[in-house]
Amino acid sequence: MDLPVRATTPGIRAMTLDDCEAVATVRIGGWRWAYAGLMPQAYLDALSVGEDAARRRGRLADGDGTVVNVVAERDGAVVGWACFGPCRDEDAPSAAEELYALYVRPEHVSTGVGRALMDTWLEHATAEGSSPLLLWVLKENGRARRFYEKAGFTPDGAEEPFEAGGVDVPEVRYARSLTRAG
Repeated sequence: MDLPVRATTPGIRAMTLDDCEAVATVRIGGWRWAYAGLMPQAYLDALSVGEDAARRRGRLADGDGTVVNVVAERDGAVVGWACFGPCRDEDAPSAAEELYALYVRPEHVSTGVGRALMDTWLEHATAEGSSPLLLWVLKENGRARRFYEKAGFTPDGAEEPFEAGGVDVPEVRYARSLTRAG
């Protein structure tokens, strides 16, 4: 029998190399759950936790400190992950920051984990004086779009395709201004 997940506030901390396997599990599980029906199933099925963990290790070990990775924990287990840093979009202002990823284990969705990760990013961006804040989300991912809208983000009109298994899946960019007062 599956018991419901307690909605306690998760602990947020910096990701370490030891977290890479758990983060890959969160990310791949999040993709398979959130993008089912939005991306080709064969593409989602082919995602590899081992390959993703190796990529995470390389990126974390080779990073220059401009990209921030944080994990959310409950009872000592990684249940969420977020990654953010300088915006990669050519048309973005130099002070813009981008949320590259925010994933939560499916059984922890709607329990405050995503919100805690988002709050961590917003606090970091406020402290750094970053603005605007930008992120990309699949156009048809209604749940994620509602989550970002509740956090004050709105579509800014930019769209681009994301190629997944030979299929272009449309993404929309969301933006939010941020001041030191948040």
